[in-house]
Amino acid sequence: MFQPNMFESHHHLLDMSHKSPENDLDLLRDNDEFESKSMADIMENNPCDDDQEVDPNQRPNKKKRYHRHTQLQIQEMESFFKECPHPDDKQRKELGKRLGLEPLQVKFWFQNKRTQMKAQHERHENSELRAENEKLRADNIRYKEALGNATCPNCGGPASIGEMSFDEQHLRIENARLREEIDRISGIAAKYVGKPMLTYPNLPPTSPTRSLDIGVGSFGPQTGLVGEMYSAGDLLRSVSGPIDADKPMIIELAVAAMEELVRMAQTGEPLWITGPDPGPGPDSSIETLCEEEYVRTFPRGIGPKPLGLTTEASRESAVVIMNHINLVEILMDVNQWTNVFAGLVSRALTLDVLSTGVAGNYNGALQVMTAEFQVPSPLVPTRENYFVRYCKHHADGTWAVVDVSLDNLRPTSVSRCRRRPSGCLIQELPNGYSKVTWIEHVEVDDRGVHNIYKPLVNSGLAFGAKRWVAVLDRQCERLASAMANNIPTGDIGVITSPEGRKSMLKLAERMVMSFCAGVGASTAHTWTTLSGSGADDVRVMTRKSIDDPGRPPGIVLSAATSFWLPVPPKRVFDFLRDENSRSEWDILSNGGLVQEMAHIANGRDPGNCVSLLRVNSGNSSQSNMLILQESSTDSTGSYVIYAPVDIVAMNVVLSGGDPDYVALLPSGFAILPDGGGGINVGTGGSLLTVAFQILVDSVPTAKLSLGSVATVNSLIKCTVERIKTAVACDSAL
Repeated sequence: MFQPNMFESHHHLLDMSHKSPENDLDLLRDNDEFESKSMADIMENNPCDDDQEVDPNQRPNKKKRYHRHTQLQIQEMESFFKECPHPDDKQRKELGKRLGLEPLQVKFWFQNKRTQMKAQHERHENSELRAENEKLRADNIRYKEALGNATCPNCGGPASIGEMSFDEQHLRIENARLREEIDRISGIAAKYVGKPMLTYPNLPPTSPTRSLDIGVGSFGPQTGLVGEMYSAGDLLRSVSGPIDADKPMIIELAVAAMEELVRMAQTGEPLWITGPDPGPGPDSSIETLCEEEYVRTFPRGIGPKPLGLTTEASRESAVVIMNHINLVEILMDVNQWTNVFAGLVSRALTLDVLSTGVAGNYNGALQVMTAEFQVPSPLVPTRENYFVRYCKHHADGTWAVVDVSLDNLRPTSVSRCRRRPSGCLIQELPNGYSKVTWIEHVEVDDRGVHNIYKPLVNSGLAFGAKRWVAVLDRQCERLASAMANNIPTGDIGVITSPEGRKSMLKLAERMVMSFCAGVGASTAHTWTTLSGSGADDVRVMTRKSIDDPGRPPGIVLSAATSFWLPVPPKRVFDFLRDENSRSEWDILSNGGLVQEMAHIANGRDPGNCVSLLRVNSGNSSQSNMLILQESSTDSTGSYVIYAPVDIVAMNVVLSGGDPDYVALLPSGFAILPDGGGGINVGTGGSLLTVAFQILVDSVPTAKLSLGSVATVNSLIKCTVERIKTAVACDSAL
């Protein structure tokens, strides 16, 4: 069977023939009424059946005589058909009496009319599908011809990209690399032991290091074969909960951590030293933890800092538009916590609940958890923590939620990151507001961070308290806008229906969560590096989508790359979210005019909104498509995330229907400050991560070809070059 081209399938995620429930009901009713047979056919097949109804227009055992309806009768029945294509017995009798026809004549006229309309609809639909298929076939042939001309950089011969599977090519390259490695080691050993150098035959690849050559370079040392993404909790579930003997120690540790958190939040100098921020911004300051004073103040805790780990400590306060009860619930419910902080928490799991709290709330709640914290880029390793979370309602009315690592309960494991008492204090304010004071205090081995991200990580904007508070503030605004009822109706495109707003925001939330879960360096999936120049390598991975109503079925290829731009993050964010400049970077829109059809503002900043965009194709043979886009920004980072959506499905969503069955493959951008400006995030350059998800085959069991990898690699590199060119021209103006 002909497979659609991958670029088209990126935009046509659902089946192109959409039949409404009414059409399905038509078919059922028509079958019940023998729509496909005329009365004459029935009489010919059953000439002796006295129980059959007889069409008044026909007489059995004689030559067929057809009754011609008058023009008035036809007009009346046509008009009635538009209002009610399935009249019941009473309606047929009344209509027949008014028109001078038998009810059975009316019945057969309506049956024939429905059959005629269905045939016309199917002919039109088949014609459109045939034209679309021919266009896709021509595109596919053109792409195959282009890829067939590629040459192998190793041997200079044809690359045969479309014929050799990705796995087969990977095994060949891996085998060659292992032979070279064994020969090299054998040569070194021969110098010291005086034995002849051995030559080994071909060996199967067993090393976890991956390499690949598709004409764009070879794999670097990072990560694995382009394989499947693990489910979110697979690796986390391998960490077991605490045993009963450890629980008294966990409770004691949690109580001590709560005391430390409160004192850390309320104490100033000399524990926290206020100094000028290293960035160029005026009148800015930053708080730094004095480690010597910390050790003197808190001699207990989880022990001394291990060798090789560096300390990161930060404190931040803000007033957010959410009451304290809802904030506590978000922090203590692992699913809500992961959703709200999707850009920071790639995966999380509650392993054991030691206490659910007292008095019907979370006061005294105690949970053992594991979580993975991330930066939205494959270049920054995630930080995995095994910790206890404790919630307490203090006598002064303040709520506090604290985390502290339990690594001492896992003596065999080597921790790359451990969490000293960290969390937040929540103070109730009037009118549904709360004051939040956040503490982040970790010890981490950050040697795996790529050089271009080290200033950002060292500044505290990647994992520090400032980022947690900024994300919380923005998400509180988003939740408040979702519950708003006083929506102004003056602006064009504003969705005022509460049900439509709620459904569209829910769909956008799922899109953002899917994007954030797949863009980082999470251990839940394995990236494969396609090395190019070495500065902005493209990383790819695959996922098989089966029986997931929220994703199109088939093989999904994800690709991501991160690079530096000498432009402030706000300028990059405004350029990428603006529909008027989309044609400058979006290759898949084919240069079509992009218009905003609807939008929902979900924050004070005009950049925080959910939009429904329509791409009007310049090619008359292509149908227009819709794009769901959410743009969000705060003081520590910005996102522009989008996904092509089906027109019929979006009409259901805008009417307040269930958005869980809308298939999405989100792509987009994560824009972070480069850290060169310190906490003055608007003064330096930008770190931009570009991530695509493309359906390369609608059959989940199909093999991924090297041609698909090469095409997606070319697509993302071309997009990056377009962005660099456009931003450079914009900054030069």
